Order: sequence, then C-alpha cells, then structure tokens
Amino acid sequence: MSKRHIFESHEGLVNRSLKGFVAYNPSLALIDDMRVVYDTTYDKNQVAILSGGGSGHEPAWAGYVGKNMLTASVSGDIFASPSTKQILAGVQAVPSTKGSILVVTNYTGDCLHFGLAAEKTNALGGAPCKMIICGDDVSIGRTKGNLVGRRGLAGQIGVLKVMGGASGAGGSLDEVYNLGVAFSQQIVSIAATLDHCHVPGRAEHATLAEDEVEIGTGPHNEPGYKKISPQPTAASLVGTILDYCLRENDPDRSYVKFNSGDEAALLVSNFGGISYLEMGAVVDELLNQLAATYKIEPTRVYFGQLETSLNAPAFSTSVINLSQAAKNCSYSLEQIKGFLDVRTTTHWESAAGFQSTQRKRAEQIVKSAPEPEKKLDAATDLAVEPKLLESALRSACNAVIEREPDLTKWDTVMGDGDCGETLKTGATSLLEALDHGLAQKGSCVAVLHELEDIVESKMGGTLGGILGIFFVSLTNALQAHVALSKSEGDVKRWAAAVHQALTNLRQYTPAAVGDRTVMDVFIPFADALQKTGSFAAGVDEAVRAAEETKKMTPKLGRATYVGGKDTGELLPPDPGAWGIMEAIRGLKNGM
Repeated sequence: MSKRHIFESHEGLVNRSLKGFVAYNPSLALIDDMRVVYDTTYDKNQVAILSGGGSGHEPAWAGYVGKNMLTASVSGDIFASPSTKQILAGVQAVPSTKGSILVVTNYTGDCLHFGLAAEKTNALGGAPCKMIICGDDVSIGRTKGNLVGRRGLAGQIGVLKVMGGASGAGGSLDEVYNLGVAFSQQIVSIAATLDHCHVPGRAEHATLAEDEVEIGTGPHNEPGYKKISPQPTAASLVGTILDYCLRENDPDRSYVKFNSGDEAALLVSNFGGISYLEMGAVVDELLNQLAATYKIEPTRVYFGQLETSLNAPAFSTSVINLSQAAKNCSYSLEQIKGFLDVRTTTHWESAAGFQSTQRKRAEQIVKSAPEPEKKLDAATDLAVEPKLLESALRSACNAVIEREPDLTKWDTVMGDGDCGETLKTGATSLLEALDHGLAQKGSCVAVLHELEDIVESKMGGTLGGILGIFFVSLTNALQAHVALSKSEGDVKRWAAAVHQALTNLRQYTPAAVGDRTVMDVFIPFADALQKTGSFAAGVDEAVRAAEETKKMTPKLGRATYVGGKDTGELLPPDPGAWGIMEAIRGLKNGM
C-alpha cells in the first residue's frame, strides 16, 4: 500500500475535490458548506434523484450528477455518511413537482441520515420523498447478516443510471421508484483486494501480507470475509468471485437466479489502485468464465473507476439480471436497456461532459440559506449555574478529545476508522461554542440546540445519525418534562427525558444491549439513572457497560462484516460505546 499523497492531510480535501469536480461541467453548482452538488439545468417536472455517502469513492457520487442521472449528490467526510442537514439542503436545492427519491447504499449511517431527511421532507408537505436502500454484496451471507442485510457495493451505480434514464424519459415517482427497487434486487456483487487503501493524514490503516488476497472487502477499508494465501491465479480468483455470486445451491448467498435466456449486465468497478491494463484483462476473464461456466453472455458491460476506495488495489464485480428486473416493474426489458444506454452529462461516459461555454467559477460555488434562530422559553428550559455547566461540558469534551487516538485505533481494527475523528469533531466544535459564551446563560436547552446543530452539520457516519436523533428527541423530551413537572428534581427530569429520547431512537435502530454498539452504554446508563435517581450511579453503570463490549461479537454496523472474530479472544472495546462513556464520565468529573 502506498502511504504517499499529494495532500498530507485530509482536512479541507473533500470541499476542494468537489470544487474541482464541478469545474468539468458548467451546468453543475456546489453548495460549498453543505457539500451538495446539483444540476442547475434539471427539469423540475421530472422525478429528482439524489444519492451520496462518504467521500473517497470518487467519481461517486458528485461525478454522476447531470442530465439523465442524478439531480444532486451529497458528500460526507472520508468514508463517513453526510449529515441530515446536508441531505436536506440537497433535497431543497432540487425541488420537483413529481417528488424526489433518495438512493443510498446499505450502511447504517447513510440509512439513518437519509432516512431522517426523507421523514423531515415528507413532514413539511409538498411533493413526496421516497428512499431506496441498495445492498448487493454477497460476501457476508444471510446467516451472519440477518439483521443488517447485504452491504452496498458499486452495483448501486447501475441503479442510479437506470433510474436516471427513466426519470429523464418522464416516468412517474412510483414508476421510477419501483424500477429502482426491482433493479437493485437483481444485483449480486463481491469485491477482492490485494491491499487496503490509505487515508491522507491518518496514521492507522489495515494492511495485507504480500502473498494474500482478501475476498469480500468493503469499500471503507473494512476487513474482508476471508483471506486467501498464497495469492491465487487470476483465473482462480475470478472463479471464486463468480462462485460466490452465482452458485444457486448456496442457501446463504444465492440472492439472484438466472433462467435460460435471461439477459444480464456486468459491472466491474476499480477501487482506484489497479491499472486499466489489468482491469481490461480481468473483465475478459470474467466474460470468458461467465459464458463457459454459467452460460451467461452479458448484453451490457461496464467497467472502470465507477465507485472507488481511494487508492485501494481492489475491484468489485456485479452481475445484474435485467430480464428479472423487467418482470418486477412496469418497464420492459428493452426500455430498461434504453435507460442504461441513454447519454448523460456525467462521468458515466468517462468525462463526456465537456462543453464549449464555461461558466465563471464564482457562479458555481454557492452558500446555503441561513437557518432561522432558535428561540428559548424559560417555561420549558432547565437552568443550571453557568460555571458548573461550562465546567461539566468542557470536561466531557476534553475527555473525548484525549481518547481520540485510542478510539480511532480500535475502530480501524473493527470498522473504518472514523469513529474517533467523528467524536473529536463534535467535542472540538462544542468547545468553540463554549469559547463564544454558550454556557453563560446557564440554559440546558441552548446547549442541546447547539449539540443538534453540531451533530447535523459536522458529524456524519453511523454515530452522527444516532446522536442526531438522540439529541433532537432529548431536547423535545426535556422541554416537555420541564413544562409538565414543576415540582420534580433536575435529575428525575433528565432521567425521564433520556429514557424518552432512547425510546424514540430505538424506532430507527434495532440495536440492543449485547450487540456491541453505542446502545450498550446508552441503555444501561439511562436505566440506572431512572432507577436510582443518581447521576453517579448512571456513570458507574456506563463504565461497566463499556468494559463489557470487549467480550461481545458485533451484530450490527460495519464491524458485522469482519470475519474470523468469533474465537473468544478479547477484542478492543466498541469505540462508539467507549467514546460515549468517556463523555458521560467527563460530565461527572467536571461537576
């Protein structure tokens, strides 16, 4: 793996990259502070299609914004989902009379943030907003992935292409949505890698031995399903890949079946680190074995850097049953092929979007509209002595920041390495708000409003989605309990509010105690707080619960895809759970 980069840090890199991306097409605009790229020439009477996710997968997703494909894209930090506020800015930038469809890959953070954005959009009234979650990876199988489902690989790019074609042809919201669902359910994919990628400026990273190949790799540096050593021949590797995708007598991985005469598409995505010379040969080997072993001769073939993983020497293979997709929607097979063939003004055609008339750069970089100021009502607020409030909050922030290196290291072992940085971003932002006088009025609701804004604006990923829903619910619950229970003590009000916030949060995640997630700390803390009426007792329970995560096998989140961890050996603690515990303990120490 190469650890050399042109830019030594990832700080500011995403925004600069997006500014470069929009330069190739004068029809594009970038909402710089929201990382939203949108087509300024889109037809408001066509279904708006939006997608996005963590950065590092370029040209996905900004490179697919344009005529007959995406109407807008939303970018998060490297390998972390964008925030709810960013996604809402994207939806609002491209209003449609027919409605909008959010299309995301199956990762918890993306599902939470895009799902919350869809809920908020529909709550406002107007044109409806729907959401499609694409999962095509067959490596994990039904048994281990029964809760999380298949994770998303580059097969989603094919979904975006066919939906964009249908929208451009004037399809209704339901027609385009049903096509997207039908098409996404007929994709089987798996990835193989020679090594993992390296994130600019990040010290921790996973590596493979020189004679190893990993099968089932995730696009965010997640470890694969299994390692093969010594490295197999190209023919053997391709055979293994196709066996995972197409062996119909495998009950754990047989998701798509091909009947005689079914038409197929082949989509091969370079993760960024393999030469086109080798990729062309890989595609040739795939086509040879598809024909010889499975009697499948794809009528559409796509390959290139479609959805990358920075500089990873890896690739994913997707096989799509076009005939079965047509049987499950209102469009014919010929229409679906036509949607795949229609020209776009995006990177789908490998930089086919150059035009003679260029717009000025200043016209393409725009800011989002300012949000209305949130007002405070003393009747629904909880007052705390300002010095005590500031001391507690600073202590919590500093505890998280000090622990960030460990959290990042642990998350690199079991996930994609962004947990520590996500929490540090939130803690640093809250310290900045305290420096500007956030705690001077002693208002708990003001602090919670600030936390809502920080999480929605700056903290992507799964943890950002969970904390976003939690803090919104906590604010509403605390205000309601303060208004209704004037005689109760502060701890009792907080206990009731935290319990209600967790009840709301659990509508969006199946996570429970024992699943090795942040809920392993949140739930015991809330239960102890409500049962004992003692914050100290709640903190003690949070510390105990965080320690317990060392003994747990992941059941939800990206860590679920890690193979070979069911050995009984002691794992590092869950970084999200530990980070929340550090924040809670920091609050206590600062009081």
